[in-house]
Amino acid sequence: MVIQTSAVAGTLESSDAQVTVEPGEGTLEIDIQSSVLHQYGKQILATVREVLSRLEVSDAKVSVVDMGALDCTIKARVECAVFRGCGISDNYPWGGALR
Repeated sequence: MVIQTSAVAGTLESSDAQVTVEPGEGTLEIDIQSSVLHQYGKQILATVREVLSRLEVSDAKVSVVDMGALDCTIKARVECAVFRGCGISDNYPWGGALR
């Protein structure tokens, strides 16, 4: 999937995560901010990478501000932000890549 425009999903509320995607500059850049970065940073990064890989996103800037979200919440926020960034505004194909 190709990120066409900047998009955001999620909130900065407790137990949530705010994910922002933007068109990349030829690479995949992931920035994570979290109060539990030292404990769970590797897992958060792995979760974000897994979703981006499944959706075939390889050129984007992704920013995650984690407020203690569970993996399932992070996955949903990344998917939603990517879909919005690709111009998909309804009937999200949750859990899978577009075919």
